[in-house]
Amino acid sequence: MDFENRMENGVTLVTFRGLRMDAAAAPKFKSNMVDLIQQGARRFVLDLAEVDFMDSSGLASLMSSMKTLGGAGEIAVCCLGDKVRKLFAITRLDRGVFRIFGTTAEAVAALATAPAPE
Repeated sequence: MDFENRMENGVTLVTFRGLRMDAAAAPKFKSNMVDLIQQGARRFVLDLAEVDFMDSSGLASLMSSMKTLGGAGEIAVCCLGDKVRKLFAITRLDRGVFRIFGTTAEAVAALATAPAPE
């Protein structure tokens, strides 16, 4: 899995380029996120439009990224397909852990206007 990182209104938009976020892709994603956080990024939108499958390794890499932020930032997700949306609902990660948005524009706008992370 590859991803594209770009800044929009002070928010780091990470767009996934691949169908699967699984044990093969999760370490690369986690490393990318750690690098971005170490560079000072604190607000993230993850565009998962192309992701058709996510397993526990993919979820663990998302949670690990949240832990790396240490409460000093936010990660939102957007553009979830049906299968991935169901996974977020089943695991209850859509309830207070990750904010979920329909489009990247909505997600970036919401995080750009949020209070600055401490």
